[in-house]
Amino acid sequence: MDIILDTNVVFSAMNSSLGASHKLLKRIDQAPLRMHVSTPLVLEYEAVLKRNNSLNYADVNAVVDYLCHISEQHGIFYLWRPVLKDPQDDHVLELAVKANAVIVTWNVKDFVPATARFGLEVITPRDLLKRLGEI
Repeated sequence: MDIILDTNVVFSAMNSSLGASHKLLKRIDQAPLRMHVSTPLVLEYEAVLKRNNSLNYADVNAVVDYLCHISEQHGIFYLWRPVLKDPQDDHVLELAVKANAVIVTWNVKDFVPATARFGLEVITPRDLLKRLGEI
């Protein structure tokens, strides 16, 4: 299953060892999951995670570097902006279209109209873990 982790999922996973986000991040490198990233998404991971004073930069760098290492990296050469209610999330949609991947986010409602238009799926970390039989 090809997936994209929205920044809010990585943020939640790094801020709490409890919950679906953390559990998903711990098994992100296991089949059947295949993660995808783009430069704008990686930059957003770093910016958001480093803004949080409870996380140290070394931990943030280690997690982001690992996600880049295990992920298929994509260059996006088109822009459909603004498409989403929150234009700051458009780069996630663009990556999902390029990778034909499921968007994993806690903000499902922000993506639903556009993902339906492009034939993509959006799902919460909890629902993904249920689908994988993890919870």
